[in-house]
Amino acid sequence: MAGERVEHSLQTTALIHEAYLRLVGPSPVDWESRGHFFAVAARVMRRILVDHARARRSLKRGGEGRPVSLDEGSPQTVLRDWKLAKVWLLREMKRGESQASGPTEEP
Repeated sequence: MAGERVEHSLQTTALIHEAYLRLVGPSPVDWESRGHFFAVAARVMRRILVDHARARRSLKRGGEGRPVSLDEGSPQTVLRDWKLAKVWLLREMKRGESQASGPTEEP
């Protein structure tokens, strides 16, 4: 944390608190040694910092997506598109039938 910028939003106490909660979480860990504890704690803190940076970067890049409502006030457009789709589908089906029953050779 000493190398981080001054305005870093995740303070040291918040990092330690979050790491502690993850270390003593729902599944207890049987620490093999003091070194094992510090290695796991360091890895947990690194993961917290990386997750925090990713979340901050995604917000910076427009990660706060806003829901877009559908325009339900244009039924004429929907009906026109539906009619066009039906005509296209019928034409394609007729084209498929004519190709399937194409010219036959008589002996």
